[in-house]
Amino acid sequence: MTAFKNIATLVVLMLSQGLVFSQTDSVAVQVLVKSDTVLPPIYTYYAKYGLHPDSASSLVLYNQVYEWTGTKYKYAGRDKSGIDCSGFVCAMYDTAYHIKLAGSALSLYSQVDTVPRDSLREGDILFFKIRKGQISHVGVYLGNDKFAHASVHNGVIVSDLKEAYYKKYFFAGGRLKSRDNKRG
Repeated sequence: MTAFKNIATLVVLMLSQGLVFSQTDSVAVQVLVKSDTVLPPIYTYYAKYGLHPDSASSLVLYNQVYEWTGTKYKYAGRDKSGIDCSGFVCAMYDTAYHIKLAGSALSLYSQVDTVPRDSLREGDILFFKIRKGQISHVGVYLGNDKFAHASVHNGVIVSDLKEAYYKKYFFAGGRLKSRDNKRG
């Protein structure tokens, strides 16, 4: 049993993913999937990053990142059998915001207005110049300097912009040019 701050948020999360309740009371919910296996609690997962799904403007984004975590990296991959960084960003935007994106990290950069790091908002796209000084990596900002991305060595993970590696290669944050009207 895991205590949840906001049962209504959990109910929306569960229903959006086809999950069912096995037991409910006013302070706790045991979450079971259709196959009766217990899921690791999403709230505990995000707490280790200083994030809280109840504060998210898109609970669907947080849930999708959680569900994709651990998916292996595969160049040009586009599904849970393997995905690359741009494919991951495109999948998150499609599911969380119903916005179809396609292309490489560099081509995604052409679709955004740049945003200063201190003005980043949940869902902004982060760009990194890792290989040969060119935009070669991309992720989705979650808040509190954390972002989700498909790492070549670790697959889909949540990382911190304050980590020396990402601090060194961070290039820009971006907000889709049409995003403000679609996602607030």
